[in-house]
Amino acid sequence: MADFIDGSENVTVHGIFNWIRLLIIFSVITVIGNYIGYKHPMTDSLVGMGILSFITLAGVWMERELPFNISSILYISVIGIVLALPVMPTSEFVLYYVSKVELLSIVTVFLAYVGIGMGKSWDEFKALGWRAIIITMLVIAATYFGAAIVAHIVLVLTGVPAV
Repeated sequence: MADFIDGSENVTVHGIFNWIRLLIIFSVITVIGNYIGYKHPMTDSLVGMGILSFITLAGVWMERELPFNISSILYISVIGIVLALPVMPTSEFVLYYVSKVELLSIVTVFLAYVGIGMGKSWDEFKALGWRAIIITMLVIAATYFGAAIVAHIVLVLTGVPAV
């Protein structure tokens, strides 16, 4: 699967078909996990993943075709937000079906894909050495504690009693 997508790939028919193929595989695995783990109907989850896949495809296309140096994740986020805005006619449809896809179902498949990708470049990972592992652990811990501090401050400011 990792060979499907090359980050430098231009938008060609071949490149688009590779993205579509990857998103279909990703969606099917996510829908199965979503059904098994969360008991959401497969048809609703499949429609939700179709919406998310379409937004992803549009964002990737925009990153490669528009003359701005903007990451596809920004385009994907903006498209998703705009489609879900209450003033948009797509809002009810998008929110209903995307809410049928659990985040953990998506993350599980994504992390498995990342693991496969890392397994293919294990020598590069080993070349980083033990320092990279320590830095990674510190970054994860700092992110967790930073998020916990911000959450605590927001809860206190909104009147939720501290535990």
